[in-house]
Amino acid sequence: MYWPVCKNFALLAPIQFEFLIKKAFLALVANGVRAAPLWDSKQHSFVGMLTITDFINILHRYYKAPLVQIYELEEHKIETWREVYLQSSFKPLIYISPSDSLFRAVYSLIKNKIHRLPVMEPVSGNILHILTHKRLLKFLHLFGGTIPRPRFLQKTILELGIGTFRDVAVVHESSSIYNALEIFVERRVSALPVVNEAGQVVGLYSRFDVIHLAAQKIYNNLDITVGEALRRRSLCLEGVLMCFPHETLETVIDRIVKEQVLMPLIPNPGKALFYLHPAPPPPL
Repeated sequence: MYWPVCKNFALLAPIQFEFLIKKAFLALVANGVRAAPLWDSKQHSFVGMLTITDFINILHRYYKAPLVQIYELEEHKIETWREVYLQSSFKPLIYISPSDSLFRAVYSLIKNKIHRLPVMEPVSGNILHILTHKRLLKFLHLFGGTIPRPRFLQKTILELGIGTFRDVAVVHESSSIYNALEIFVERRVSALPVVNEAGQVVGLYSRFDVIHLAAQKIYNNLDITVGEALRRRSLCLEGVLMCFPHETLETVIDRIVKEQVLMPLIPNPGKALFYLHPAPPPPL
């Protein structure tokens, strides 16, 4: 499985378990990555992943008021955060080996509700690559012609029941960043459609946008609005990717790969919005 999917990988820069939290997240920003493996020098092994979700949880848990220093972010080490906050929910590192099947990788991502899956060399314990949904979708898109094509690719997303069609989480452009963090934590979604007073979608605020709070050094003021945060983006994104209930899964996958997004929106005349997300995998 490994070489066809991960042949063009970059060298991974692990984060030391003993790093200060702020230093660790600035390292993610500096390297342009959304996650990094955590290395424990005491155990001489990888013990987990540091992701944007950790940053969101830290801000959500410890933010007090505008311009008040978040001591826990500035002074605590990663190991302190893990010991204090994750003491009841800490899980061992989930990974696969280069010899595991592609299906095993997909199943592991969905079963464990994770977005990044390390590929670990079993003898040395080195992490060779981090698989993501986007990487797997791109591989299937590029090499799908070399493998049998499942019939369900020709079914519509409505027929397959792929997506969230009720109670879609949204955030108003006038809401604060802290309100958006609350929704991320409570609803466990990857991105939020941003709506104006008329209920029209004017953009998306994603988990990845949150890491820019560290880059812009404005994480001590989470009372700024989502609309203002979108205007401060270093990368301007045009429009919101849409798909429609009558379109086939194959068509939607093609669009996702070409546009390099993972959560298109499905509009309807009643102004309701739907997320498109992967359906649960069949049992092994």
